[in-house]
Amino acid sequence: MKRHSQNILPLVFLICAAAIFSVTSRNGGDKPKFPYKKAGLTKKQAAAHLLSRFTYGAKPGQVEEVKEMGLEKWFELQLEADLLDDSLNKQLVNYPSLFMTNKTIVNTYLRNDQILKRGIKEGVIDFNKDSIGKYNYTEHKAEFEAYMKSRGLKPNGELNNDLISQKILRAAYTNNQLQEIMTSFWYNHFNISNDIGECDHFTMSYEKDVIRPNSLGKFGDLLLATAKSPAMLMYLDNYKSVASENNLSPEAAAKKLQDMYAQQKQMREKGDTGTQYKDLTKKINGFKYAQGYNENYAREIMELHTLGVDGGYTQADVTNAAKVLTGWTFFPMSNDYGLEGVQKMIDKYGVDSLQRQGFVHDADFMFAINKHDKSEKKVLGYTFPAKGGYDEGLRLIDILAHHNSTAHFICKKLAVRFVSDNPPASLVDKMAKTFLEKDGDIKQVLTTMVNSPEFWSKEALREKIKSPFELVISTVRALDAKVTKPMELFYWTKRMGENIYRYLAPTGFPDKGQYWINSGSVLSRMNFGLAFAAQRIPGVTFNLKELNNNEQPKDAEEALKIYCKLLMPEQDINPAIKRLSPMLKDTAILNKIFASSITAKNTVAQPTQSSNDQMMMTDNMMMTDANAKKVVAEKPDVSKAADNSTALSQVNANNFMKQVAGIVIGSPEFQRR
Repeated sequence: MKRHSQNILPLVFLICAAAIFSVTSRNGGDKPKFPYKKAGLTKKQAAAHLLSRFTYGAKPGQVEEVKEMGLEKWFELQLEADLLDDSLNKQLVNYPSLFMTNKTIVNTYLRNDQILKRGIKEGVIDFNKDSIGKYNYTEHKAEFEAYMKSRGLKPNGELNNDLISQKILRAAYTNNQLQEIMTSFWYNHFNISNDIGECDHFTMSYEKDVIRPNSLGKFGDLLLATAKSPAMLMYLDNYKSVASENNLSPEAAAKKLQDMYAQQKQMREKGDTGTQYKDLTKKINGFKYAQGYNENYAREIMELHTLGVDGGYTQADVTNAAKVLTGWTFFPMSNDYGLEGVQKMIDKYGVDSLQRQGFVHDADFMFAINKHDKSEKKVLGYTFPAKGGYDEGLRLIDILAHHNSTAHFICKKLAVRFVSDNPPASLVDKMAKTFLEKDGDIKQVLTTMVNSPEFWSKEALREKIKSPFELVISTVRALDAKVTKPMELFYWTKRMGENIYRYLAPTGFPDKGQYWINSGSVLSRMNFGLAFAAQRIPGVTFNLKELNNNEQPKDAEEALKIYCKLLMPEQDINPAIKRLSPMLKDTAILNKIFASSITAKNTVAQPTQSSNDQMMMTDNMMMTDANAKKVVAEKPDVSKAADNSTALSQVNANNFMKQVAGIVIGSPEFQRR
């Protein structure tokens, strides 16, 4: 693990920067400077823009730090992703599943039904079914928990908590911010959902061992790693995609299955239900399982992972790609995934013997040649000769990774993430050119992007709207907050509409502002800002006064100016001041804000397709349900204040700084990056 003391980080930054500068000078001169001056930006404004796009938000004083170091040097350090994270690593040791293999996780974190099945099989748990065929877990809770403890088993929910908690802590505190941004980007691009099958067992390793290490490497390596991961193989069903038995036609396969059913019926009518009958039943089940390839992954690797929906492939290409990828599965880890037959074969012949026959075993991945379609295939105009085995899949993935359509599709998604919802075609073309010339080197593509005038244009500044997760993490960073209960922040992220790791569709969450913003979601965001600033979120602490050099603003108006500057460094804060100042004087709005922040419910805001102008602050965004009226009645009415200009301080004279900071966090201006 990386070791580092947080208090010497600025010194290490400067040392590293000096070393880079020295090497650059010896090699014949400085590297090109970012063209932000042509866009009319100052160096500090450019530093703020850089931090807004390549981190989860600037921390206090970080804009000045990057300015002094040099923007180009800071960006190069982020590309290398080798800054040490001693403080973060000390927090991550609290999440044991983060350090487990897939196999250990699969056999440790189980659902209740899996635990029950094992206990009954071992003869340890004796449960009776009730009248509707369900087991009464509550009645046998002690017995159930005792069995789990004796076998070292843990509930699946703990795995989910570890997964979410480590993601929040990494995003908030890692010094390698760009790597974490890219990890999130690629996870969303190669999306899997914990709500599908047993994917939740594999998600931790998928993100930690597949996505993150390849997030700034070569795209082809990342594509292959995801293709071989148990998470992706299960999510899109390729782990059970096999060649039809003897490559039978659908008609011939149906005839053979019908014959076996007829034989089974005859045996049953004769009362012959012994060993032969059971063997025939297993044969039928195995034959049904082996009746052909599954096109899910073949389609998505083209449409979503590489070429794009308009990338030039046909249905015939999808079908043949599916055949190319038959036999790509994962190595058996337990008896819960229908791979018992594979395990028996391994037990009988041994891995070494099977590999000599064409099987491939690579960590958790397995290529089962006996399940592979051995016929000739043709994909995207490329011919794959018969009996090509595992190498067919490698060749297909290499073709897709280096395709011209892939270059443009991937580079546009990157430009959408880092520049604007509708990036200029000129920028995408430059990035795609680098992608093709540099073997899909993601670092080189990002370097091309950040050195392009389009990245620094006034049209790109603060054009992106933060997702709920980005809003939460940017708030933690902007207020330099200490988080000891990350799951409490997740509940707010979910409430605002982003249930991380559980987006069902393989598309991943849309990266467009209109997906996240509507009147309901803006209300949830305002509620979050107020709850966060008031320190009503358990396990989250910070010191607002300390951020202002331990000086307390004299009134709400001064506090508004101060916290706009602190939370939105190098932005023109005048629009925010103009928008938010009336809220400090309007007692009706203050009552609505106060009530809605108190009564925010544990419901999820549903994102809809709506225009960006819904980010504009209106009275309607402060409205909440009827319960708010009851809460307002129980709280001090700010309308009784003698001077409406100090109404906010009348709500809570000792905490108006928190109220002002909460309003700023909930404002449209802070929602943008």
